[in-house]
Amino acid sequence: MAAMRMHTLSLLLVITLGSTARCAFHAIQHAGGESPWFPASEQYGISALLPDGCTVDQAAYITRHGSRYPEVDSFAGWAALHSKFQNSTFTAEGPLAFLPSWQLPLGDPTNQASFLSVTGAGEAFALGVDLRKRYGLTKGGESFTVWSASQQRVLDTASFWLSGYLSSGHYNTSALARIVSLPDSVNFTFANSLTASAACPNYVNNVTLSSNFRTAFRPSITSRLNMLLKGLTLTDSDIGIMMDLCPYQTEIAGSSPFCDVFTEDEWLQFEYSQDLQYYYGPGPGNPLAATTMFPLVKAITDLFALGPGKTIPNGSFVPPPLLMGFTHDNDIPPILAVLGLFNESFYAPLDPTRPNPARKFLSSFIVPFRGTVALERLSCAASSQLATSTAVDNLAGAAAGVTQFVRVKVNEAPVPIPDCVSGPGSSCPLMEFVSFVEARGNLAGDFVQRCGLSNVPNASSVLDFFTNPPS
Repeated sequence: MAAMRMHTLSLLLVITLGSTARCAFHAIQHAGGESPWFPASEQYGISALLPDGCTVDQAAYITRHGSRYPEVDSFAGWAALHSKFQNSTFTAEGPLAFLPSWQLPLGDPTNQASFLSVTGAGEAFALGVDLRKRYGLTKGGESFTVWSASQQRVLDTASFWLSGYLSSGHYNTSALARIVSLPDSVNFTFANSLTASAACPNYVNNVTLSSNFRTAFRPSITSRLNMLLKGLTLTDSDIGIMMDLCPYQTEIAGSSPFCDVFTEDEWLQFEYSQDLQYYYGPGPGNPLAATTMFPLVKAITDLFALGPGKTIPNGSFVPPPLLMGFTHDNDIPPILAVLGLFNESFYAPLDPTRPNPARKFLSSFIVPFRGTVALERLSCAASSQLATSTAVDNLAGAAAGVTQFVRVKVNEAPVPIPDCVSGPGSSCPLMEFVSFVEARGNLAGDFVQRCGLSNVPNASSVLDFFTNPPS
């Protein structure tokens, strides 16, 4: 009963965080990659509802692991800050009045740090339940395979997702549930991975601009808060730790007094530092980002072109119509770079010092914990809105009078594919999408060549783990 109550509370926290509208200001929805999961707002005015006359017959979700406890190094910062408070005799006023009695939110850091939290487990379970109900692509009793990067918190996310998707009973404990664990890219996986940037020697995750922005905005906060203290002096580094504690303590304990310490403007600055981190690190601002994840997008596109229930030539496995890949935050933005999403010329590239409030690239919408990039293959009746003007009849897997389209959703919010929005709900006709991806591949370049692997034996630019999963 105690375990069931804990699981229920975890799910309630997921639902509460996810259902809160962004129009009311909540600090944890402006914490970038540290935000617990919540659905992104519809920035382009495209409804997330399925267009009339359309069904989804294939889908692919690339999913970040669920909310986790802090990394070991981050927790060390928390502990140092706590010791600073405990070993000082000081008074604090206003929103800092809680500091003298504040306690660390982790009870067992040795076994908790870096691992999936109860909130993360609930996020993954809830997504499994949601997608089972939403698509109905798998019959009861059918086996199901998912793919996961090999770090434990990612594998645990995949496991809890399967528990929600298959139910927590017999199906999930039998051979029907299969997790294909893919090693983080090394010198024998190359592009055939969910973490391909790790196998690209020329790839550099640039954090300089985000670090510079943090250095610029923190001192004024430090000065403001030190006016509320006597006998204790906060540093700019302390401010960074305190801002990190807001989203982490919230997802661990349900709330955090640190969220109310900072103003809305200060949280927007924090969010922009995260935007810079993910845009210029693994995102569109990194010239090799698209290179590392193009093989993944190409593999999904090839399966969409074939239709459900089929595999590629020389494929040894027919993947399920719902492809699930679980990975890390830095492996989500490269997919956006491949597809040219959130990179409109009038919003991008992001200015290193001046945030544009109208920008579309918002890390809180893109890489929260358990964040997703989803590609859906829509099968639409010929009478559907705009389903006949540019679509091609008799596509692979198409029934008579039915045409296929592709749409992309980032954390539930549809995002238009550049110059390909003529289908229902601003979707892209399937064969136009195939051509679009081919053109984007020419821009991304070959993985082996651009990563500097041309002289490495057996180096490959092909991703085929969906259709030839390793044993």
